[in-house]
Amino acid sequence: MNIISYNYDNYIFHIDVNSAFLSWSALKKLREEPGSIDLRTIPSAVGGDVKTRHGIITAKSIPAKKYGIVTGEPVIKALQKCPKLVLVQSDFATYREYSHAFIEILNKYSPCVQQVSVDEAYLDMTGTEVVYADLVTPDMPFPICVADKIKNEIRDTLGFTVNVGISDNKLLAKMASDFTKPDRIHTLFPEEVEKKMWPLPIGDLYGCGKATADRLMRIGIRTIGDAANADPVMLSHILGENIGSYIYYSANGYGSTEVSGEYEEAKSYSNETTLSSDLTADNYDKDIIPILKHLSESVSRRLRRDGVFGRTVTVSVKTTDFRRHSCQMQLENSIDDADKLFIYSKELADKMMLGTDGLFMKGENVRLVGVGVSKLDDGSYRQLSLFDVSFNSNNSNKNDERTKRLNKMADEINLKFGKDTIKKGRV
Repeated sequence: MNIISYNYDNYIFHIDVNSAFLSWSALKKLREEPGSIDLRTIPSAVGGDVKTRHGIITAKSIPAKKYGIVTGEPVIKALQKCPKLVLVQSDFATYREYSHAFIEILNKYSPCVQQVSVDEAYLDMTGTEVVYADLVTPDMPFPICVADKIKNEIRDTLGFTVNVGISDNKLLAKMASDFTKPDRIHTLFPEEVEKKMWPLPIGDLYGCGKATADRLMRIGIRTIGDAANADPVMLSHILGENIGSYIYYSANGYGSTEVSGEYEEAKSYSNETTLSSDLTADNYDKDIIPILKHLSESVSRRLRRDGVFGRTVTVSVKTTDFRRHSCQMQLENSIDDADKLFIYSKELADKMMLGTDGLFMKGENVRLVGVGVSKLDDGSYRQLSLFDVSFNSNNSNKNDERTKRLNKMADEINLKFGKDTIKKGRV
């Protein structure tokens, strides 16, 4: 076996639980019903109302995947593909229990653990070479030896598996952990980027959303390598300076090395932008649409990344006198979809600014606009409503487009929850 040695200033792990929700539901069942069948070994899924068999799939087993079942699809459709599919209900108390035990183990190995969701975390292993010198063998150098010990301890003591991605920055560590699953260790150091990352589809680049990937593919940028070798000025011109720069530098393997030890589960998701010129009654109709579409896509991308949905949509603005105003609505079903979020946010913005008591009627102009979503859930009780039907009723191809969006949603979510659960999402 070839001996590999590493010599970097930073060593960062990204550790991601494989099929977290399904695995944890399976472990709970085995614990409460000793001798029962392991849900991970049969076609099974988490999601929806088990009794009524409504809602959507939020996680699935590997055997269920072989039937073509995907996260994000209606339970009724999954049952048509596999009538014997075993459904289990979401159980966030159990998920928190296993998540806590998972993080406890990680804290034993690193002085700095950044938990980014219930089932994934970054570890800063920089400077721990001496601490773990006794683990080093000729065929398992540092930091591979530490990753192997962590992975095996989680599997042997908690009963579920993880993937470990290793690099010198967080982006590459995250990308590495999404390689072949389950129970695997992958490296993605700078010299490995061209071979391991550049051949991947551009949509697999962490942080590259569906809209951005579609736009890039329309101009012939189909792989991460294509983006890495593109003209950065051209990317910024097409995508905007911030997104264009991010895509170029990320595709070339540049990422943050800062691992923060703080973690707080999000209670809401929002984004806002200060406008280059004030929004007025005269330019509102022209300017508000691209603003709200940009903000809705940003919030939606983060919702999908973390595998959550929200029922309350809020639009907030700041007027030129620096006063903040907001308007919100409660939805019947929670959402994570950018198109729907845009429709609701446009309705709220129109009401707040164009109504009989709106800001423009009061002579106000707007310098900042924000869109937010709160009242979060995992989406397992979302029902397909008349809105979903009418939303895609313009022509027969819209149903196919909806399926593609659901599949892409699952891909994004998998960044957070592993390839076989609700993710990619990430980070």
